[in-house]
Amino acid sequence: MKTKGALVWELNKPWSIDEIEIGDPRRGEVTVQLETAGLCHSDQHLLTGDFPIPSFPVLGGHEGAGIITEIGEGVENLAVGDHVVMSFIPSCGTCKPCQTGLRNLCDLGMGLLSGQSVSDGSFRVTAKGHNVLPMSLLGTFAPYVVVHHTSVVKVDPTIPFEVACLVGCGVTTGFGSAVRSAAVKPGEDVAVIGIGGVGVAAVQGARIAGARRIFAVDPFEWKREQALKFGAAETFADVADAFARIAEVTRGFMCHKVIVTVGRTDGSEVESWMGLTAKGGVCCLTAMGGVLDTDVTLNLAGLSLLQKSLQGSIFGGGNPQHDIPAILELYQLGQINLDDMVTREYRLEQINDGYRDMLEGRNIRGVIRFTDADRA
Repeated sequence: MKTKGALVWELNKPWSIDEIEIGDPRRGEVTVQLETAGLCHSDQHLLTGDFPIPSFPVLGGHEGAGIITEIGEGVENLAVGDHVVMSFIPSCGTCKPCQTGLRNLCDLGMGLLSGQSVSDGSFRVTAKGHNVLPMSLLGTFAPYVVVHHTSVVKVDPTIPFEVACLVGCGVTTGFGSAVRSAAVKPGEDVAVIGIGGVGVAAVQGARIAGARRIFAVDPFEWKREQALKFGAAETFADVADAFARIAEVTRGFMCHKVIVTVGRTDGSEVESWMGLTAKGGVCCLTAMGGVLDTDVTLNLAGLSLLQKSLQGSIFGGGNPQHDIPAILELYQLGQINLDDMVTREYRLEQINDGYRDMLEGRNIRGVIRFTDADRA
């Protein structure tokens, strides 16, 4: 089918809305008519080169929600008309990581930036005669996607699409960073560094896990105000200010858990985050820097002598097939606020405005709402 999509043709250039052609679903695949797509910072890494893409163009987007319109051969437990969320990491359930409880590290994730489909290794999207690499083999910055069934999670059809799309990455990543990767326990003090969509989800996850005090750090005043609404006790513009206050209220013990969810990590800042971390505590690094970055400032003696842990986390350390529906159930029960995480909705043609708002601190999460005009 022919439709529209937001593409990156070269580094450090704006998103371009172009005609694309998407193939029919093959064995193990489904076609989904997307209603919404989330604007996640990870797609910004495509423009800056932090993700090493083998070729261009790239079709952006890895958060999406919609309705299945077509089923390929061999697909079970999904049907036309199902409401679904895209999982930005597939989960096959049979590879060794999946079998050992690491379904967020499924072996199928090895090919997410290759552009080659899971089903047969072909390129499923083209534009202007070029093969197109869909972000995370999804490409949700288009009103239709053809994806492997391992990247699709069925959800309750009463969930609003603008909410549902958020759990395909940002919410599940932030929430899981608190409750799984950092394993926040009742009575613990927690710091969250970076209050975007992932950070707000981490604040809410820490609150639900029973954190005593949650400290939020972000340079944008508006985001700090939002953090208070979602459960933070105090907010700070930078780590230095946070350090002094946290040291005061914890009598020098600092935070049991520190969760880093900034838009882009810098290795020179790692030691400052570890400085907020208590003896025996965990600093959970959820945010990403450039894939080729290797320089880190870290006091190794302090790491050992104070028995701290520096913990990496992707997709919240959980199981997308379980966690996506579970978080949406918490939403239905009123235990997690996803409605207020959607700051603004945009048309597909406004995608550059949406990312400008994100980078300038005006959004917790922006969402693209697809229209019939996009599908033409």
